[in-house]
Amino acid sequence: MSYPLSFNQEFLCMFDQGDEEGPFGPLYNIVGGWRLSGKIDAEALQEALNDVVARHEALRTTVVRTPGEQRQEIAPASPVSLSVREIPEPDPAQRDRRAEELLIELEGGRYGTDLPLLRAVLGRFAEDDAVLVLVVHHTAADEVSMQLIIRDLGVLYARRRGFETAELPEPTAFGEFAAWERERYAPTAEVKARGYWREQLDGGAITGVPSDHRKSDGVPKTTAVHRFVVGGELTSAALELAKETRGSAFMVLLAAYKVFLNERVGATDIAVPTMAAGRGPARFENTVGAFFNFVPLRTDLAGAATFREVVSRTRATCLKAYSNPLPFGQVVAEAPASAAAFAADDLAVVAFQVFQFPALEGVETGDLTISEIRRRELSQDVSTDIPDGVMFQLDIDPLSGEMLGHLGYNTNLFEERTMREFAASFVTVLRRTLSAPDAPLRLAS
Repeated sequence: MSYPLSFNQEFLCMFDQGDEEGPFGPLYNIVGGWRLSGKIDAEALQEALNDVVARHEALRTTVVRTPGEQRQEIAPASPVSLSVREIPEPDPAQRDRRAEELLIELEGGRYGTDLPLLRAVLGRFAEDDAVLVLVVHHTAADEVSMQLIIRDLGVLYARRRGFETAELPEPTAFGEFAAWERERYAPTAEVKARGYWREQLDGGAITGVPSDHRKSDGVPKTTAVHRFVVGGELTSAALELAKETRGSAFMVLLAAYKVFLNERVGATDIAVPTMAAGRGPARFENTVGAFFNFVPLRTDLAGAATFREVVSRTRATCLKAYSNPLPFGQVVAEAPASAAAFAADDLAVVAFQVFQFPALEGVETGDLTISEIRRRELSQDVSTDIPDGVMFQLDIDPLSGEMLGHLGYNTNLFEERTMREFAASFVTVLRRTLSAPDAPLRLAS
């Protein structure tokens, strides 16, 4: 069975060099980790993983990229690679760190694109305490998909262990989403969002950040990650300001990031890309696939008297963008100059995201208890690939009340010391703006 490519898969083709280093290569993965409490039956886990692959077509899909023949090819289900490791750690207090070290090791791995696109490693600390790491190629899954996979895996594992479970909702195939999307945004379709983005991005472009190295320098590329923690006091202040301004934590933190970029690049016309869920109609809410869409959020900061006003303008930007969904490739078709930073030799595109959803904590499924590993504090030299630029993520940790910062960056563009300074300078701006949102704001021009 075959389907057309989704627009997101087509967008990734922009970065495809036909080699193994691009978004269709062995480094472009999404990795998640969960702690498992209870005696783990490895055979039942293997069977449940196989059940997940049979349930979700995206995990057994090959993307054919031949010009003129681009499509998704769906293969029959095949067994998942499950590796079981013994990680003896007598001190339970050290097991969280050992789990994070395992995640770091696996995030830096090369896995190829052999089907299925799901791989698993079970690290046993003790008979009743383990860490499960799932690796999925990023063309087959996004952040929401990883939550669906672990949900389904827990239920299917419990069934394999002989427990009665509730029925899982029937998933719609990702290929059907691609077909729906092709019809919804066909060139002949009347889509009002095209006019919105043409006007919104007229005369503007995604704000590029000066890089340490030019792309033409030929510096070897890997993707590294700098991690940092933003304290609970600033997190609470951001949430409170979001409530006051009838916005979201993302809008407040994006506004602070726009002020930070104003100081860094000296511009008041700031366009920051983010990743939207892009799932479309409700029938795709249980579908595993790479739905995320690149969305440029442009705000003019000129004349803003206070940070609260910047938040208000940013909120308006976000609401209008959310109500005009359009695949990024079509956004660029309407405003070609908006993507100039991708081609610039001395600039990098920094995508900005904020995660604010409950962690999977202490969920019982059969005779296992599953808890998501959300708190990550260790930086790493090699991680899963970013096709081009930087991914700046803030994850609001509901357990500690802190924000967990993640700066994934291409090492052919940036040095590690620059990313450390980037994070520290952002936190400085965040502290200043949140502590006095109504104080006079001095913007660079």
